[in-house]
Amino acid sequence: MVHPLDNAALEAWLASSIAGFRRPLRVRRFGDGQSNPTFLLTTPGRKYVLRKKPDGDLLPSAHAVDREYRVMRALQDTGIPVPRMLGFCEDAEVVGTPFYVMAHVEGRIFWDPTLPELARAERAALYDDVNRVIAKLHDVDYTALGLGDYGRPGHYLERQIARWSKQYVVSRTLPIEAMNQLIDWLPKRLPPAGTTSIVHGDLRLDNMIFHPSEPRVLALLDWELSTLGDPLADFGYHMLTWILRADEFRGMAGADLAALGIPAANDHLRRYAERRGLGAIDPDVWDYHLVYNLFRLAAILQGIAKRAEDGTASSANARETGAKARPVAELAWNWARERLGAQ
Repeated sequence: MVHPLDNAALEAWLASSIAGFRRPLRVRRFGDGQSNPTFLLTTPGRKYVLRKKPDGDLLPSAHAVDREYRVMRALQDTGIPVPRMLGFCEDAEVVGTPFYVMAHVEGRIFWDPTLPELARAERAALYDDVNRVIAKLHDVDYTALGLGDYGRPGHYLERQIARWSKQYVVSRTLPIEAMNQLIDWLPKRLPPAGTTSIVHGDLRLDNMIFHPSEPRVLALLDWELSTLGDPLADFGYHMLTWILRADEFRGMAGADLAALGIPAANDHLRRYAERRGLGAIDPDVWDYHLVYNLFRLAAILQGIAKRAEDGTASSANARETGAKARPVAELAWNWARERLGAQ
């Protein structure tokens, strides 16, 4: 359960920390999302968004709102669409946990990746702009932005596999044999190390705000899992949408993409590679990245299941979402066996 905010304490902090803030303040919690509780702050002159750590005991290194704030603040004015950062508060006395405040971005969020709200041509243009934004992010000179210490150099996949293996173990509610198999196999089949870039870590369509009437990304949200790492792994997570069905986790596998005007998986990957000048991507390396990302998603879903069991989840449908961990893990292990010869 997320506790209601102390409006008086929050108003006092906003008045002392954010230029132009005017009382009175109205607060409404956004209902969607599984991770950091997020609130719309409405005042007579402006709207803001507050994002905070959840209440209760948390998994190690999870819910890093300070990192979200730091990376989005660094990316402002780079051409990467992020909301304007306005202030960060470490004092848990104000709203119960650390939080940051950013400018509110008016626009659309799409939860169904087949985009039934849009015309065919708009779908193609929207996915092309998403592709452009991700490629641009992965080409950002992070050292020039002061983010050279935002992650540890080298061994990205090795460290991520170890991290999510540990996260799965500490959040396990019921044993999932496919996860045990993946935890054993993934470190033994690491591909050659790739380049390093800023990685967002959660590049789903519903973590983006789009222009109210144009197929254009206005803001990339939810940077909680961002770090320095392998951009191909980041793009692989984005492309799980093409692999997963809607009932598995916000996917569009099985949809008639050509009729919808949505690029096929190979075309979307090829356009990203062209934009970044990568050349052809080794199919085995790509398949490994997809298996890794399915494993990672299963670990994330298991964390949601644990928070639902503990009563600290920020979404009402967390239990249903967390139950998807097993089928996603089983899909990952099937892909590893069928495409990469795992045993």
